[in-house]
Amino acid sequence: MLEIKNICKAFGENLQFEALKGIDLTVEDGEFIGIMGPSGSGKSTLLNMIATIDLPTSGEILLNGVNPSRLNQEDVAKFRRQKLGFVFQDFNLLPTLTVEENIILPLTLDGESVKTMETKVKEIAKGLGIDDLLGKKIGEISGGQAQRVAVARAMIRRPELVLADEPTGNLDTKSSNDVMNLLTQINQEEKATILTVTHDPFSASFCDRIVFIKDGELFNDIRKTVDSRQSFYDELMIELRQLEGAKNEL
Repeated sequence: MLEIKNICKAFGENLQFEALKGIDLTVEDGEFIGIMGPSGSGKSTLLNMIATIDLPTSGEILLNGVNPSRLNQEDVAKFRRQKLGFVFQDFNLLPTLTVEENIILPLTLDGESVKTMETKVKEIAKGLGIDDLLGKKIGEISGGQAQRVAVARAMIRRPELVLADEPTGNLDTKSSNDVMNLLTQINQEEKATILTVTHDPFSASFCDRIVFIKDGELFNDIRKTVDSRQSFYDELMIELRQLEGAKNEL
């Protein structure tokens, strides 16, 4: 459902810095994939390319056969709202709005009817265990609850692809566990395709497949072969030590 073909990204005009150097990646429907790598490796740059926030210097990205870089500005915005769901480290929720208003914001932008919005928000809030928070402001809930709200907003349109950028970066251990369990639930029950950037092997162990990037290039790609998070975590730690080499980059 997602094809990344020979993606390169360079910054600067005269003395260029190559953030990505010929990345090839295929994501199938329903996969839960993590992207890991040292700081500055290009993993967030890659996520920005997929998210249509930035454009590749060369190569192409196709989501179910559509290349969003060829769309005009209005159609790209519509593509982003309807095809992609976003979960950010800092939640990106609007503090002046209630939980309910934050969740239905994508529907509001697309002009959905009030009745449709009410039905959808109640359904998704109940499924994510935040139906008792709908009337509260963002400042009245915890960080873990706020990230659940962000996940609900990302999923309200049932997007083709969910992109999560360090979704547990600002959370404590319990909240991190809750959020990763929530993403796993969505992946398994809703068959949602999820791509997450993380530096945390604990969070990465929830994924079914991890893509490692170093210095703008694919370093390795490993899959969970047994239904054991502990075993996959141990495998990730071995891979990260190889990725680091002699340096403690992560």
